[in-house]
Amino acid sequence: MQIWRSLHEVPGNQRSVVTIGNFDGMHQGHSRVVGTCVERARKRGFPSVALTFDPHPRSVHRPGEPLELIATLEDRLDAMAIAGVDAVFVANYSPDLYMLSPEDFVVNYLVERLGAVEVVVGEDFRFGRGNSGDVETLREYGRQYGFDVSMVTDVEAPSGRRWSSSWVRELMAEGNVEEASRVLGRFPRVNGCVVHGAKRGRALGFPTANLAVAGQLVPADGVYAGWLVRDVGHSQEFLPAAISVGSNPQFQGTSRTVEAHVLGRTDLNLYGEEVTVVFVKRLRPMMLFNSVDDLLSQMDQDLLATAAILGARSATRVDPAKVTAGL
Repeated sequence: MQIWRSLHEVPGNQRSVVTIGNFDGMHQGHSRVVGTCVERARKRGFPSVALTFDPHPRSVHRPGEPLELIATLEDRLDAMAIAGVDAVFVANYSPDLYMLSPEDFVVNYLVERLGAVEVVVGEDFRFGRGNSGDVETLREYGRQYGFDVSMVTDVEAPSGRRWSSSWVRELMAEGNVEEASRVLGRFPRVNGCVVHGAKRGRALGFPTANLAVAGQLVPADGVYAGWLVRDVGHSQEFLPAAISVGSNPQFQGTSRTVEAHVLGRTDLNLYGEEVTVVFVKRLRPMMLFNSVDDLLSQMDQDLLATAAILGARSATRVDPAKVTAGL
């Protein structure tokens, strides 16, 4: 899959079927739109192109309201590659773009650079300065400049609710990662560099990888069963993990962290490594226990539950003296 990051990188001499959107999270609705673009392109014998934006428009127009992304740009690109998209144009969302009139956007991006023969969008598609253009506006310009427009109607879940990024955000705020995975079509995840923490878990027999995950959507505080995924050569290694999200109230923590304990492992030295943490199921909320012994007893149960959910070999807390990471 080709990736272009400026108008100048786009060849400008091709003909293509184009889809446009932020695609934050690449949920089931986004997948339907992108999939339709790929299908239409193959039928017509042209390459499929997804035009997306970075940074997210909301973070530009409302800088005082930080937006945590459901998926990083890299995850979006991976999802588009899996969907079969031939090329992605990651357009810089700056005044040079969002101050364009709807017609100038169509001419500059879709006609002159991407050579659109067809544009595939969702029902709620808006474009141009102040979001003044809609699907009907796009159709008018399509007739004028010689491209077709296909609109993918709102896709609904079995419950009757429309797939949406806002729905994913609601579910993640509740810690309902199972339902969020149904909306997304995959398990929620965060990516980050493993950094040094307080190392309390190591002393208790639960060494953890602490992730720096600023700017990404993290589920509600609690303990989750999931996977720690690391790159190993040209493949990936999936390690079963109990994941803690929160501020560690048992030890008067103040900052919110994401920590993953890989079941039964004492030898993992992940500091400085970029890893992914995948959330499969919430086990319980973050709790304050009467004693550290009560906490440890619960954590033992968390490990057993994690192994059962993931189909992994059960594990207990490890011997702190055998933990070699960071030594």
